Amino acid sequence: MADDKDVLRDVWFGRIPTCFTLNQDEVTEREAEPYYLLLPRVSYLTLVTDKVKKHFLKVMKAEDVEEMWFEYEGTPLKWHYPIGVLFDLHASNTVLPWSITVHFKNFPDRDLLHCPSNSVIEAHFMSSIKEADALKHKSQVVNDMQKKDHKQLWMGLQNDKFDQFWAMNRKLMEYPTEEGGFRYIPFRIYQAMSDRPFIQKLFRPISPEGNAHTLGNLLKEMYPTAIPNDGEPKRYQVVIHGIEPLLETPLQWLSEHLSHPDNFLHISSWITQETVGLNGGNSELTDSLMRGRSESCP
Repeated sequence: MADDKDVLRDVWFGRIPTCFTLNQDEVTEREAEPYYLLLPRVSYLTLVTDKVKKHFLKVMKAEDVEEMWFEYEGTPLKWHYPIGVLFDLHASNTVLPWSITVHFKNFPDRDLLHCPSNSVIEAHFMSSIKEADALKHKSQVVNDMQKKDHKQLWMGLQNDKFDQFWAMNRKLMEYPTEEGGFRYIPFRIYQAMSDRPFIQKLFRPISPEGNAHTLGNLLKEMYPTAIPNDGEPKRYQVVIHGIEPLLETPLQWLSEHLSHPDNFLHISSWITQETVGLNGGNSELTDSLMRGRSESCP
């Protein structure tokens, strides 16, 4: 893969200022103060909120505590979606810090998966990596790895260790030069206010004629309403990691550099407003993305 390490670092270290407040219906022994945290975009809510849980447990009785879950403005937040995807889908136009409500009762079984331990998160994460590698390399890379290599990927994410993670993840981003890219691009397109979880189909980074497919090519085939016709105003905002890449950006380059640690390219979309502000976006990533694109993609 092209070595645009600034882009990789800015993706990894993207953060969202967040304020956690306890639901007013929870029974407490004294008033619960809010808890503030910088959430990593590439991680999962249940993986990085141990401090949040400990903070609120200080004012609660053990018998009043069940499984912790989160919601934003009435919407339960799916822990198995990356944090950045949750923010982009539900709160991209909110004023920071992102205000998340914490619950310890009435778990919404119809909306959320249970997450009793970090081992559940690890299993979900590794399953996604294996699915992505099946698309990219027919599972050849991940199958050639040893168990300790899989554990290194997981521990890198769990402990927020960029170098530890990428020392192993780099293997998953390689491909034979003569092939020009992965077999298929692992991607998911999420639509705000849609009942459909996401769009995921087979899509190659290179056309049958040998041309590099772009983000625009992907959207035109998978989500055509997101592409305005000539002369029409833009109706949809399409973002990755809180920024809006150019539609001309090669899909292979995006997959190598803007995929989440699970190796999927997570693309969020919603109907645009008259004034759209990408609060909680990633200005450092925007800068390095443009540098990386100009250096890597003539």
